[in-house]
Amino acid sequence: MDIMEDVLAFSENYEDMCRNFEIPVPKYYNFGFDVIDSWAQKDRNKLAMIWVNQEGCEKKFSFRDLKNLSNQAANILIKYGIQKGDRVLLILPRIPEWWVFMIALIKLGAVVCPCPTMLTPKDIRYRLNAGKFKMVITIGEHAEKVNEVADDCPALTCRFLVDKELPGWISYPLELHYPAPVSHHSVSMPVEKKTLSSDPMLIYFTSGTTGEPKMVLHTHSYPLGHLVTAGLWQDLSPNDVHFTYSDTGWAKCAWGKIFGQWILGACLFIYDVRGKFKATELLPLMEKYEITTFCVPPTIYRMLILADLEKFDLRELRRCVSAGEPLNPEVVRVWQEGTGLPIAEGYGQTETVCCIGTFRGMKVKPGSMGRPAPGWQIELHDDEGKPAPAGEVGRIAIRLDPRPVGLFVGYLDNDQANAESFVNGFYYTGDKAWMDEEGYFWFVGRDDDIIKSSGYRIGPFEVESALLEHPAVAESAVVGSPDLIRGTIVKAFIVLKPGFEPSERLVKDIQTFVRKNTAPYKYPRAIEFVSELPKTLSGKIKRNELRRMEMEKFNNSR
Repeated sequence: MDIMEDVLAFSENYEDMCRNFEIPVPKYYNFGFDVIDSWAQKDRNKLAMIWVNQEGCEKKFSFRDLKNLSNQAANILIKYGIQKGDRVLLILPRIPEWWVFMIALIKLGAVVCPCPTMLTPKDIRYRLNAGKFKMVITIGEHAEKVNEVADDCPALTCRFLVDKELPGWISYPLELHYPAPVSHHSVSMPVEKKTLSSDPMLIYFTSGTTGEPKMVLHTHSYPLGHLVTAGLWQDLSPNDVHFTYSDTGWAKCAWGKIFGQWILGACLFIYDVRGKFKATELLPLMEKYEITTFCVPPTIYRMLILADLEKFDLRELRRCVSAGEPLNPEVVRVWQEGTGLPIAEGYGQTETVCCIGTFRGMKVKPGSMGRPAPGWQIELHDDEGKPAPAGEVGRIAIRLDPRPVGLFVGYLDNDQANAESFVNGFYYTGDKAWMDEEGYFWFVGRDDDIIKSSGYRIGPFEVESALLEHPAVAESAVVGSPDLIRGTIVKAFIVLKPGFEPSERLVKDIQTFVRKNTAPYKYPRAIEFVSELPKTLSGKIKRNELRRMEMEKFNNSR
């Protein structure tokens, strides 16, 4: 709790924050005991979560509820042999049990791996074997996917359902009633089993656009790193009701739906979405539950601005942030006109917390990632590892001495990926950006997304950003397409808004529009209208797939 007060006491001045900011990491740390149980002891009625589903069912949980429920769950897990260091796959939707079992597993010192419910049997098999997971926890809806691959996964010894009974599965409801309820007041934790802040706690599989997903390892100190995310970027206080829209299987959930928010004592608003979803469903919920701080990806903001924002009473809303991909300045402008609030962008990865952002007290520059987080020394390097001059594109490089709190340990069982990413005292994120004269970073793209055409280096985002300002364009993806004369040309794949039809006239109009709004050499010389764009499970555009398709077309035409 002292750490929380120190963060909230920091100056609103960015330079002062960077000069004085420090997150002290104790030798022993456990989010379950040191945060959840601590709040439960400090204020037995303090609200931790408001959970709502699409049918309107509502549940509320205090920190004391979460303490007792997680202790109860932990004792059941102990009964079935889960010990410190055991690895557990957690495949649950946005139901309260996700938080209960996350906390329980952290308390036990087990290594938990949250996964999206959209995984296929093939995805599950790969993850279970790559990480040698001992247990999988899911709901009945996904049990058959696990059953299909279980015989191929020798490390898997326990299958656990939180909602029903099935042969071969441990049943949470049954365990709560038979043969006798276990104590929910405590979890036996001998001193030698206390978790060091440096002990492994969390594994995420990256949703990479190429190759098999890599395993990202975080320690028990990782939640402390999210003091930056929640305290300085989302600007939370203990009285806030925070809403991050994210699936429980992604690291964005760690950013906005558990760690930093609960360290600071804020209440989480959870909307349990299954199946079809319209972004405009969020607006009446934000009004009803008086959401104060809000975080959704650009995709959702683009959908929300299509609504009449002034119809909703959002007067309690005071802070809006976005991350996951760059945000188009036009979206920021329309959102601010409708709500009176700007959108502060943040940047980070599964491997980090929010390490670049528009933090509290900083002016918002629409389209900019912001500046390096306090406690993080971040530079832009050229291809030789030398600092890139202001205004020039460089690789985002995070200095490792001192190692910032919240940076991952490394990629598990992947020496090649570690050797490529950790070089000469820096972690290279694989992203490129440029810095303006005020020290603000501007995202350009992934290393392999940069288009080299007629001697120019073009980032896809700046072209996509211009395209999105055209009234006919709903979504776009820009890649380099092979060309006999120019080597590579800029090609745009475009999803049109309702009411617009593909035509040569529209192609010319879009090209002229982009030529006027960016440098002339950046406009898309080729445009293809599509019904949807290929995306990863986490919703990021798979530009590599589009590039591959273009290369195949080029080779077949020769």
